[in-house]
Amino acid sequence: METKNNDATAQRPQGARVLDAPLVAINITEFMKQIKTETAWETSDRNAITVYKTNGMRIILIALHKDAVLKKHTAGGIMSVQVLEGEINFSTDDESIVLSLGNMIALHKGLPHSVHAIKESVFLLTLTTSLDK
Repeated sequence: METKNNDATAQRPQGARVLDAPLVAINITEFMKQIKTETAWETSDRNAITVYKTNGMRIILIALHKDAVLKKHTAGGIMSVQVLEGEINFSTDDESIVLSLGNMIALHKGLPHSVHAIKESVFLLTLTTSLDK
């Protein structure tokens, strides 16, 4: 298996990291600190970083300021959301659930949903993606 890296960018100068390899160690605590020190966090209502990306799965750490909203959208795969800090309201067309530290939901592909940060929050999004044929 080929190791895949993400290169540093102007927005993330220390962003070089392994995204895919036979074994990828992910320090969520350090990534949480990192995304809260970046310009995007200071200048917008959110920041995020992809911590793992392979054929079939993607893991993204997302931080939202209080009252930030991810407008209604759909995901192209099955997903899970696990709250690591704060409190969010996760809504579908049929129901709404408040998630706080340690709470997690799973959602089927294509189901419209939105997220509202009740407090400053950080969550881990795991998303299945299409496998190459």
